[in-house]
Amino acid sequence: MLKLDLSNEPAWLDLGHGVRVQLRPLTTALMVAARNDPAVQNLPEDAGDEESALAFAKALARIAIIDWEGVGNADGNPIPISPEAIDALLDLWPLFEAFQTGYVAKGLLLEQEKNASALSPNGSSAGARDTARPARASAKTARKG
Repeated sequence: MLKLDLSNEPAWLDLGHGVRVQLRPLTTALMVAARNDPAVQNLPEDAGDEESALAFAKALARIAIIDWEGVGNADGNPIPISPEAIDALLDLWPLFEAFQTGYVAKGLLLEQEKNASALSPNGSSAGARDTARPARASAKTARKG
């Protein structure tokens, strides 16, 4: 069963290392906007999965992050949100992973969930019956036992 969260309120996500980000709800509009981001659209055709995932996550984060805590400059002073700062934040592997699993993956799981369906009780996608049968013990094995 698909569970809808009908609240359209931003939510905080703890990325670890004292960093929290406040995010817009993950909607179709945000996913489409991220897919249409120039950094995603202009990836080379031979871009690997990792490069594509990073470009998409950064594009989505630039749209979704509306506030943060625990992000500062080299002197430890808080810095404002900017596209460059968001990209730098996601260049840190543990924070990227936390963003991927805590935010991006939710949208991708729903994408997979909507594409799944149960087997039809009849027709070409009907569940197959088992045709294998357990092997009988050979006469030699039966005598030893």
